[in-house]
Amino acid sequence: MRELEKLGVVWSHQDHAFEEGLAAARRWAAEHGHFLPPATAVWDGYPVGTWAKNLRTAARLADARAEQLEAELPEGAFTGGLSRERRDALDEIDPGWSPVWDAGWQRCFRLVQNHLDNGGRVPMEAGEVVVQGEDLGRWVQGCRFGWDALLPAQQWLLENVLGLEPAGEDERPVKRTQDDKWMLNLRAAQAFYAREGHLRVPRKHEEPLGSGEGVNGAQAGAESAIKLGVWISNVRKRADKLTDERRAELDKIGMEWTAGATRRSAS
Repeated sequence: MRELEKLGVVWSHQDHAFEEGLAAARRWAAEHGHFLPPATAVWDGYPVGTWAKNLRTAARLADARAEQLEAELPEGAFTGGLSRERRDALDEIDPGWSPVWDAGWQRCFRLVQNHLDNGGRVPMEAGEVVVQGEDLGRWVQGCRFGWDALLPAQQWLLENVLGLEPAGEDERPVKRTQDDKWMLNLRAAQAFYAREGHLRVPRKHEEPLGSGEGVNGAQAGAESAIKLGVWISNVRKRADKLTDERRAELDKIGMEWTAGATRRSAS
């Protein structure tokens, strides 16, 4: 059997695929200091982000299955899962690779923790420290201002590992204005235009935002998105109520003010 393996014989394609992903995961973690890659992450040509996301889903299925059996519930409610052996292999790379909460939150937590371990201090202002594309100061602000939305375990980590506490009333930011909301949507539109070269946005399209951009209801560090297609549609309907400045901002990125023009351009 060993001689055949030396010749490249693969006995289990599933095992081979897992080992291939595991090797890429080790390389990614060695470079980044954790194994919490964004879903879009690719390393040495391997889609480690998608691979990790799928395995986190499998791990949760396995946990649900274990709870089901422990409660002696009827079988059949859950399928799939991740074997203990494979989970142990991933835990060796990063014990926090599959958190109960959002992986984006955990990634920012680990980046701040690594920053402290390397002699830095906790960033308290947006833009103060940006690592691997994550604005850690903005994330810290989001955690402190959104403390009550966090799980007790998350609050414990922030208090006991990073030394943070919830923001006081005198620190609370001013509620986002309509101008702030406009700029957030405009940035999403500009990002879409820069990538696609036009602003013919499908109505159901959501434009991804960086962690900590501040979408209402999202935990700090969670990967969130702007409902850009809906926004473009709504802006088009109330075009006559927009200021000349706002119309000009959209004209610069190819706004088509009638739905008919959009359909003709797309056809």
